[in-house]
Amino acid sequence: MLKKIARLRRAKSTRAHIRELGVPRLSVLRTGQHLYAQLFSADGSKVLASASTTQADVREGLKNGKNTDAATKVGRAIAEKAKAAGVEKVAFDRSGYRYHGRIKALADAAREGGLQF
Repeated sequence: MLKKIARLRRAKSTRAHIRELGVPRLSVLRTGQHLYAQLFSADGSKVLASASTTQADVREGLKNGKNTDAATKVGRAIAEKAKAAGVEKVAFDRSGYRYHGRIKALADAAREGGLQF
């Protein structure tokens, strides 16, 4: 339980800083089986776009939803949807997770898709 509390403390600190920037926030949630990404408006009141490994178009061709290949597909999907919503510059909210593995793969794929953060 202490590990989760520490992660949430880090996430809270990051989100406070992002709120001051006033740009849309790309938030990531990592579970044991899936990976979720959501793009929130600058004030945090609306979800502009979302992508996850539970969606059929992302899951297509994947062995499972918990590896870096899946994270790359989610990153590409969220970048496409963000572009469609008219968003190019975002702040990356890694939700207190370390920047490696699946989180890094998602961020790199979103950058390749045209998002700037």
